[in-house]
Order: sequence, then C-alpha cells, then structure tokens
Amino acid sequence: MRTLPLSNARDIPVLGLGTWRMGEAANRRAAEVAAVREAIAMGYRLIDTAEMYGEGGAETVLGQAVAEALRAGDVRRDELFIVSKVYPHNASRRGTPEACERSLKRLGLDTIDLYLLHWRGSHPLRETVDAMQALAAKERIGHWGVSNFDTDDMEELAQAVGPGPGCAANQVYLSLGERGPEFSLLPWLRERGMPLMAYSPIDQGALASDKALGALAARLGVTAAQLALAAVIARPGVVAIPKAVRSAHLQENLAAADLELDAATLAELDRLHPPPRRKAPLAMI
Repeated sequence: MRTLPLSNARDIPVLGLGTWRMGEAANRRAAEVAAVREAIAMGYRLIDTAEMYGEGGAETVLGQAVAEALRAGDVRRDELFIVSKVYPHNASRRGTPEACERSLKRLGLDTIDLYLLHWRGSHPLRETVDAMQALAAKERIGHWGVSNFDTDDMEELAQAVGPGPGCAANQVYLSLGERGPEFSLLPWLRERGMPLMAYSPIDQGALASDKALGALAARLGVTAAQLALAAVIARPGVVAIPKAVRSAHLQENLAAADLELDAATLAELDRLHPPPRRKAPLAMI
C-alpha cells in the first residue's frame, strides 16, 4: 500500500476504511465487527471513526474488531492507524481530553493515532489546539488535525498554533463529483505537507452507477467505483477512506489502490467530471 508521510515520520496509507453509520443498531453489530475484522485480514491498516458515529457505537464496533484481530495475531497494533474525531461542542480545553478518554475506552486503545476536530464549533481554536497538543504530549494521541476546514479556516488555525505539534491532516468531502477542495484547499495543504483525507470518495456509492464513468472503467477492466476511488488517490497528497461492509466492496475498494491511471484516462475523467474553475464553499455531508 502506498503511503504519505506525516509530521513525525509516521506514514499513513492512501486508502483506508470509513465507519460512518456503523454502530447505530444493535442487531447489525456482529456483522459490522465481522466486516472490520475481514477488512483488517485483507490488509486494511487505516480505519477512520468518530465519537459522532452512532454516538460512540462505531468506536465500540471498531474497538471490538481490533481487539479480536490483535488477540488472533492478525495484525500488530503498530501496524494499524486509527483515526477518531471529537464533537465541536466537546472541543474545549477541558472537554477535548475528556472526550478523547471516552473514545479511547470505547476503542480499547492507549493511543489514537490521529485525533481530529470534526468541524468548527463555538470553542476558540486556540483552546482546542492547546488541548490537542497536551494530549499529544501525554501520548494519548499520536497526531491531531481537523475535518471540514476550508482554506480560510486553515489560515486561521495556523495562527492559533503555538509551540508544539501542528495540524497533521484535514479530512474533507472530496470525490470526482465534488472536486471543490482541489481549487485552493488541496494546494494549500500540499504546500505544508498535510494530507487531505477524502471522505465519501465515491459519493456515498452514487458514482458506482455513473454510466459514463462505467463505460470508461469497463475499457480499463475495472468497475466505476474502483475508477472513482483510484482517481481520488491519484491526486498527490490525498488519502481516501470509503466505507464498506460487504466483502465484495471491501475487496473492490482495496484493489483500487493498485490502479495506475495514465494521462489519457485522467484527461477523460476531467472531461466527465471537470475540476473547479473558481472557489466555492466547502461541501459537507
């Protein structure tokens, strides 16, 4: 798996697994745990979650799956890269570490590899940054970052960062159908060596049924979903975290990481889904 470097020489895989909508129903828990276990067995090493997902339910699902995989010897803890997020209303100087400890308990871990502010809220950024840096100093998190921050938000965040580790990544909505971040945000992040983590990189599955994309994918011997995913991670500095539960989708997504798109294919993708020509508000789901 290709990786991108983070600030302290730790690498992050360019493709991972999202867990949005997991942990919302008790009758699906066993199947969701099994799906995450299967993903780890297939070779997924980056897994993204949040305290918001299922109000902690997704973290609990992930924690059970990781514990089972570690006990079975399927993977070592240092091979996994676990991401979680704090609610904005919890992201005060005091509330951030409290939320982090709750997430760590649900995950059954000593450290969250990357801890993100899920989106901007009412707490001053400096308070959140101070709390994040304190968590990093205590090794409760490996890195900290943000989610759903546009370019102007990142500029403001940069002014709020004092001594200590800086922002490591920004997770936003990016796909062939939503390329807005490519205009100014992605270049800003690239200049500073911060990966952009793309959530919903297949437009919540909608691109899998895109007929024009499917025709191009068929000529390449892949599916439309694989082509859409490969297009996102072909962009320098981008990581993608599609959600999948079914075995076939897990395998399909993982195989997309091995696709190499030539210049002609990338040009055709630009024709089908043009890049932005002007700045637009950051899209969120």
